[in-house]
Amino acid sequence: MGRRLRLRARWSVVTHSEDPHLEHPAQPQEALPRLKLSLFWRTFVLLAMLIFFSSLAWLQLFRTQEYEPRILRNAHQIATVVNLTRTALAHTDAIARVSLLKALADEEDVSIQTREPDDRITPFGETTIEKQLVVEMVKWLGKGTMIASSVNDQSGLWVGFAIERDSYWLQMDPERLRPLGGTAWLTWLIVTTVLSLAGAAVMAGLINRPLKRLSYAASQVREGHFNTSTLDENAATSEIREVNIGFNRMAERLAKIEAERALMLAGISHDLRTPLARLRLETELSVADHETRELMAGDIAQLDEIIDKFLDYARPEPTNLGPVLLSGVISRCIAPFRVNPRMDITVDVAEDLHVKAETVELGRVLSNLLENARRYGQSPSDGITRVEIVARVHDGWVLLRVRDQGPGVSEDTLKNLTQPFYRGDTARTSATGSGLGLAIVERSVQRMGGTFSVFNNSAGGLMALMKFRQAEAG
Repeated sequence: MGRRLRLRARWSVVTHSEDPHLEHPAQPQEALPRLKLSLFWRTFVLLAMLIFFSSLAWLQLFRTQEYEPRILRNAHQIATVVNLTRTALAHTDAIARVSLLKALADEEDVSIQTREPDDRITPFGETTIEKQLVVEMVKWLGKGTMIASSVNDQSGLWVGFAIERDSYWLQMDPERLRPLGGTAWLTWLIVTTVLSLAGAAVMAGLINRPLKRLSYAASQVREGHFNTSTLDENAATSEIREVNIGFNRMAERLAKIEAERALMLAGISHDLRTPLARLRLETELSVADHETRELMAGDIAQLDEIIDKFLDYARPEPTNLGPVLLSGVISRCIAPFRVNPRMDITVDVAEDLHVKAETVELGRVLSNLLENARRYGQSPSDGITRVEIVARVHDGWVLLRVRDQGPGVSEDTLKNLTQPFYRGDTARTSATGSGLGLAIVERSVQRMGGTFSVFNNSAGGLMALMKFRQAEAG
């Protein structure tokens, strides 16, 4: 543990455990957001659904118009074979019947066996289509015909019929009722579906790719990188080509406007400060009354400060962010306030803590917050401005808190404190301000990739909370 900063005394930075006050105040729970899909997945899902329902419709059409009629035709052919076999057996003598049975077994894969009363039979007809086949075959072969899928534990398509007083089993290959060759059709359906989904993914990617490029270019423009956001103006699709050309022209126009703004800011800084400096010198030399001279000099200094605020707010975005030693920036920012006997600043920041920021911009943020606390954060009890600066690390982010112990602000005022040129209630504002202090802070923090929020602390006073990416020491 090290020393701690107290203006008018001594200071340093120390490290403590996680501070619960660094978190945002509890917010009311909101309804769960709807599932948000990217354009790629939205397009892919829609195409996949289209393929799925088209496949279902095709299967139903195939089943009703092709598969079931073909099965019924095969069943009719089987019934015809049974009738022919029964007729042939009925009209042949014993010697010719043996030769006929052998020829049927060898050439037609049809086996004829004697039907016994104690045969173990498994009826044919597990599915709806098979039950329909049994009904049709009984209709064609006559009552008393039995259809089985297994006889005496031998599987096959068994058809039982009678010739006079004798009963027979005719055994055939059950594949005759499966015209698509078993599961081959299912394999082809799966392969076709997989290829269709792959094609849908490719199509979704082709649709999504130019939009992703446009989104990336828009983010570059948002960050102020106008020259790195050029899109392809020779795209094959005419609509995409027109969008890219329009976006490039817009980026060029914004880059030109930004350059003109930077030039205008430089001109304002030079052209206004020169006559102000001359006016202040002339006031000090020409005004004899000391009090009047001091008032006029104060007005001129206030004008110069307001110009600085305008320039800070309109300053172009920094482009070089890197590791910045937070304790070093804080020590430089609090140095001008050491001589003020009515300010008491406490710093609790790790000495080796680095954040991803820009040194001058981060110093400007802290200076604005300290100046805001000096003006409006006096304690109602003794008029002393007490400021706490605390930093903690959480999940790769540095949470930086700057809190005073002043009167705070109303809830209506709190929502507008970061709006440019806004002045709140008289407890924390002055007619001499520009209304840009906290707006500059929010804008600067966002330019450095962080977040900024301000709210009334439950223990009293106004609290500013900033989040920066933690960085390794360079």
